[in-house]
Amino acid sequence: MDSTASAFFKTLLATPRPSGYEQRVQEVVRRYASDFADQVTTDVHGNLIVCRRGTGELRVMFAGHCDQIGMLVTHIDEKGFLYAQPIGGWDPQQLIGQRMIIWAAEGPVTAVIARKPIHLLNEQERKEVVKLEELWLDIGAKDRDDAARIVAVGDPVTLELSFRELQHGLATSPGMDNATGLWVIIEALRRTAGRELNCSLYAVSTVQEEIGLRGASTSTFGIAPHVGIAVDVTHATDCPTIDQRQQGDIRLGGGPVIFRGPNMNPAVSQRLVDTARNLEISHQLAAIGRATPNDANTIQISRSGVATGLVSIPNRYMHSAVETISLDDIDRAADLLAEFAVGLDGREDFTPRVLASPGVTVGS
Repeated sequence: MDSTASAFFKTLLATPRPSGYEQRVQEVVRRYASDFADQVTTDVHGNLIVCRRGTGELRVMFAGHCDQIGMLVTHIDEKGFLYAQPIGGWDPQQLIGQRMIIWAAEGPVTAVIARKPIHLLNEQERKEVVKLEELWLDIGAKDRDDAARIVAVGDPVTLELSFRELQHGLATSPGMDNATGLWVIIEALRRTAGRELNCSLYAVSTVQEEIGLRGASTSTFGIAPHVGIAVDVTHATDCPTIDQRQQGDIRLGGGPVIFRGPNMNPAVSQRLVDTARNLEISHQLAAIGRATPNDANTIQISRSGVATGLVSIPNRYMHSAVETISLDDIDRAADLLAEFAVGLDGREDFTPRVLASPGVTVGS
């Protein structure tokens, strides 16, 4: 990963992007991609569409959702304490004692989120799992009027955003879900610059994935791609307590994960595998027997159907303040997608076909 790409990744992680409030990060992506894209546009939903025009009629879409889970201020009480609803799927236990940022109109406001101290919990309360509505945000306000001068109902909230490097090329930060996928698709398109493309390539920073795959639905309809590949995180299973028998053996540093299953077009999945093998790009395989809980789900069933693939980044501790990934994995994923696009001749047929015999590649 070169210094320019590394700086871009760190900027993505430092930029707030709760679902529905992605405008700041989309501006970051716009400025970065304008240097190498043929066209950068934003649709009415807020999706940012970065395009490199190639020859031929084939349209290929890479999708990485830009939004992260967060919270939304819903109430300011008379003492100036704030209450909030979740944006996306939170485990309330992950929030207790966290440093938070409220992204108010006049700028970021530091907050902490807490509950009453363990010393004051009665015996029953100590046994219970905390509920989100029992937590509050404290900005140090004197009262409601004092708080309302700088914070308003409807302001988004995130964990304090930070990036830390760990040992052996690992890194931790809130929002690796899905700054990693967003970085991969934009970097993949950048890595095709100056190379011949037999397709038009669209890298889409999709919005509102965490609340229902909404941006991928609208952007896929608008682009009408023939092939669509979503890039998101998946659970790394190389840490304690996760059952690899059900979740697979997925390791940080093992390379991007190529998924197989009914949500994925078999010819697209096989071509991704073949590309990785031919170029000796480290990769891992995973399977899911249902519609995926990410953008691949809605891409597949847009219009009359899209030949869909899913490439995922192993992520430990998803939806927490300490999401952890391998920097090598995202670098390899960008290479994989770039080579997939460059390797297309524009005449591929991704219609699923029966294998002639075990191990025979499907499609063209």
